[in-house]
Formats: sequence, C-alpha cells, structure tokens
Amino acid sequence: MSAHWTAADLPDQSGRTVIVTGATSGLGLVTARELARVGARVVLAVRDPAKGERVAAVMPGHTEVRRLDLADLASVRAFAAEWAEPLDVLINNAGIMRVPQGRTRDGFELQIGTNHLGPFALTNLLLPHITSRVVTVSSQLHRRGRLDLDDLNWEHRRYNSLQAYCDSKLANLLFTLELQRRLTAAGRSVRAVAAHPGIATTNLTSHIHTVGGRLGRAFKHLFNDAEHGALPTLYAATQDVPGGCYIGPDGPGHLRGYPAIGTPSKRAQDADLAQRLWDHSDRLTQPAHQDYR
Repeated sequence: MSAHWTAADLPDQSGRTVIVTGATSGLGLVTARELARVGARVVLAVRDPAKGERVAAVMPGHTEVRRLDLADLASVRAFAAEWAEPLDVLINNAGIMRVPQGRTRDGFELQIGTNHLGPFALTNLLLPHITSRVVTVSSQLHRRGRLDLDDLNWEHRRYNSLQAYCDSKLANLLFTLELQRRLTAAGRSVRAVAAHPGIATTNLTSHIHTVGGRLGRAFKHLFNDAEHGALPTLYAATQDVPGGCYIGPDGPGHLRGYPAIGTPSKRAQDADLAQRLWDHSDRLTQPAHQDYR
C-alpha cells in the first residue's frame, strides 16, 4: 500500500457503475467527481435533484442524477425499485451531523434514521444488484458511540446531538461488520468496507468550530479538506482491500493524511452487538428491505 496514495492513483473505472449518496457537496461531490473522471458511470443519489443536476453539469464523464431522501423510507424504496441493472459499487456517503432533535418521515431520531437506518434499508434493497462492494462512510467519532438498542430513537433519554451522531457512526461500522459476515456466509464475493475522512472541513463539519470556538479555528490546519477527506472513500471503493476493513487517514490521530487500513474501536468490532443492531434495524425498516441474498 502506498503511503501517499491520492486521486491521481485511481485506476480506470470504465464500464463500472457507482452510486454515491449525498453527492452534491463535500466528500460526496469529490468522490463522485473523481470516479466519473476516471471513467465510471456515477449516479448521484441526492435529496435535491435540481442541485444535483447543477453539480453534475460541471463534472467530467458520465453522470446521472436520481432523487433519494434517506430520511424517508418511501423514497428509499422508490429509488431501489427503479434500479434493475448490475451495480458495481454503492457508496453510502450521505449523512447529517449534530442537528437539533427531530424525526424522519418514519418517526426515527433524525441522525440514526438518516445516517444508519436509511442506508441499511437502501443497501439491503440494492444488494441483489451489487457485484463488487458496499462502502459506508463512518467517523472516528464512532469511538464515542454508546449505542442503546433499547432507546435507539431517544424516546426515554435527554437528547444529546453529539452523542446521537457518534451512535449513528458506530452503527455504520457495526452494520459493515455484520454485512460482511452475512455476505461471507452466503458465499458472495461482494465486500463491505468502511471509510472515514479524519476531520474534513466540509459543510457537514463547518459548525464544529463553534464547539471549540477559537480553539477549533486555531487547529483547523490539522484537518483535511474535502479533496483529501474523500481519499479513504475512493481507496475503499477501488483498491483490493479486505471485506470488513476500516480505511482512514494515516496521519497523527488519523485526523488527516493518506489512506490506510485502520482499527476501529472494540465496540465497533462487537459481533454480538452488530447482529443485534442488524436484527433491530431489520424490524424497524420492514417492509423496506428484502432478503439480501
């Protein structure tokens, strides 16, 4: 593995089809643009198709825009129902961070619903078509995750937006672990891989500086920009990495740097918790998903 792998090292992706969720800004935009640049047919799965069309218009290569709102299972079902062809790679990139307490259209806490349950349902519905891999974007903040399966939707606890975000990012890794286990058990060659950008200065994290105020701004130089923050996702989507792995920056604290295989938290490697989260997510999203085999 090169210590300095960049988007310039992307292999030719001609003939491959990739879906990137949340591709109108930040990491998703860079990911979609770079994959299209090297020949992939890239489908931008976005909440705002008009904005998606404006973004796609200035991208190189072959792009398409389709509507997808991960906070609405009806939208997830509609998107998946319209897909009837082989899909090489699904990149679960879209997400929200530290938003005020709210609910998805289906009544889920907004962050766990958008960041985990929506992608969970989407992945399961599309898996019969996926031929290569599923990449799910998590965060190093998963290490602060304390997932409470008895109160996933924050109905009995005082809401904490940061904790809810950390929990959703832990769920992303547990989902990847259990998905890989199930794919292996089913004899499928499809790989489930997780990635994280370190700390990337995108619209998603623009408010992070309000958390630490001047301290956050003072250390901004330690963070990745979107161009570098997208590298772990691009690496996970195109390189020969093992299923179930976790790709992120290789620099100090894994905040910035070049893609490398890292180690998630012990909690994120808890196979029993991963299976219980899967079963619970399955119950919550039915009938959104079908048998992934």
